[in-house]
Amino acid sequence: MSASIAAEPGFFSRERTIATPTFNRWLVPPAALAIHLCIGMAYGFSVFWLPLSRAVGITQSIACPADMGFLASLVATGCDWKISQLGWMYTLFFVLLGCSAAIWGGWLERAGPRKAGLVSAFCWCGGLLISALGVHLHQLWMLWLGSGVIGGIGLGLGYISPVSTLIKWFPDRRGMATGMAIMGFGGGAMIGAPLADWLMRQFATATSVGVWQTFVAMAVIYAVFMVAGALGYRVPREDWKPGGWTPPATSKSAMVSSRNVDLEVASRTPQFWLIWAALCLNVSAGIGVIGMASPMLQEVFGGKLIGLDIPFGSLDAAQKAQIAAIAAGFTGLLSLCNIGGRFLWATSSDKLGRKLTFAIFFTLGFALYAAVPTLAGFSTTVFFVLAIGVIISMYGGGFATVPAYLADMFGTKMVGAIHGRLLTAWATAGILGPVLVNYLREYQLASGLPNAQAYNQTMYILAGLLVLGMVCNLLVRPVASRHHMAEVKGAQVAVRPESHASLADTPTAEPTTAPVLVAVAWAAVGLPLLAGVLITLQKAAILLH
Repeated sequence: MSASIAAEPGFFSRERTIATPTFNRWLVPPAALAIHLCIGMAYGFSVFWLPLSRAVGITQSIACPADMGFLASLVATGCDWKISQLGWMYTLFFVLLGCSAAIWGGWLERAGPRKAGLVSAFCWCGGLLISALGVHLHQLWMLWLGSGVIGGIGLGLGYISPVSTLIKWFPDRRGMATGMAIMGFGGGAMIGAPLADWLMRQFATATSVGVWQTFVAMAVIYAVFMVAGALGYRVPREDWKPGGWTPPATSKSAMVSSRNVDLEVASRTPQFWLIWAALCLNVSAGIGVIGMASPMLQEVFGGKLIGLDIPFGSLDAAQKAQIAAIAAGFTGLLSLCNIGGRFLWATSSDKLGRKLTFAIFFTLGFALYAAVPTLAGFSTTVFFVLAIGVIISMYGGGFATVPAYLADMFGTKMVGAIHGRLLTAWATAGILGPVLVNYLREYQLASGLPNAQAYNQTMYILAGLLVLGMVCNLLVRPVASRHHMAEVKGAQVAVRPESHASLADTPTAEPTTAPVLVAVAWAAVGLPLLAGVLITLQKAAILLH
């Protein structure tokens, strides 16, 4: 008896998450969305910058002494932080996301999605609480450590936690499955930013800007959703497949392998590094546009945005405030394009194939990037906005499609870990894209070009990056058979004791149980997402006036 008790897997173990034959696979995507919608607030953290920049002065910022050193600024309590200092949290988010996903991706495959999701919730929400204390004590280093480092680790684990699981549950629709979850990461800011803005206004007093209280409130809200999502994860049995689905023959789809490749072997193959480069180049170009979208619209069209034929530099303060509001609507519209692209492009890749989908990203993207300077010369913003919207949809589509691309190349067994390692491409692009765009813009302006033309050379260079990405994607070939893992015949999978009796059931059955539970799960994540979309559309509507 004691031996059997000792052998019992723990509640947080992967074995305890193996689903029974009656489990409905459509419960897994909302569990993934519950986590991704929370950690996706990383995109919306800029909503805190202005309030934090006057956390001491309340109504206006109190500048620190000009001779204050770097270390002293980290612990200074009598003056306000600069937005440039706060912006390092944003950089840390995505550098730590890529690094943590690469470092702990292999552990995730062994530990299972439940444990990884709970660790992600602990890091992300715990990081917010540390940041709240940092704001209360006015210690900048605590914000960097809390949200930047610890929260960034939570981002990485939360981002990759559902990928392998969803691909295993939806072998018939890999792109759609990962697109649904990763869509949530792009949509998190649409929910979180308005929520944070409302909470700060509720908590603001004569002596507080309301940020630390907002951090605490959001940590509690996110903890509820993330823990619920992590506990909702289930992994299918080794022999499971959807009812009525037959795996495609390799001869019909040479780019889709039915064999698995080990993590260490996969990361040494040319296929891994070609896909890494393709993602990095696609993201570098896209993230560069996202970073300059608002100022680019304002500086390129200037007074045309409000019906005046006046360049940007000649506008007065009130007119610039008007076009700034229009540009805010533009960035909101791009958020919708980012989200929609993640789902639509990834879903389309199930029919088109992953390699062809990436080929479309690079060919269509090249044409649009190269056309932007010409479109900027038109009297209307319609074509310009449409082009940038499609560009951003392909930026998001690359993120959502690449997990399925990796599963096609390297199999599903280690795809979560391989995807985690591939995300170092994101960390690289997060530095390359903005730096390239910002320095090119400054160089163009220093050379005497007017604001409206400062982005032309930049767009051509970004188009050139896509040509390199196109070459990398074209070179991707099926993985050589010598890299495949040996198959073990008759391998047994540990399962929960209560599911032993049901192993004889048909593994391909499509369960129709728990329709109410499925509806509740989808409503829990769908309604907040819908609210975020409606708020964003309301802001974007100003573009039409």
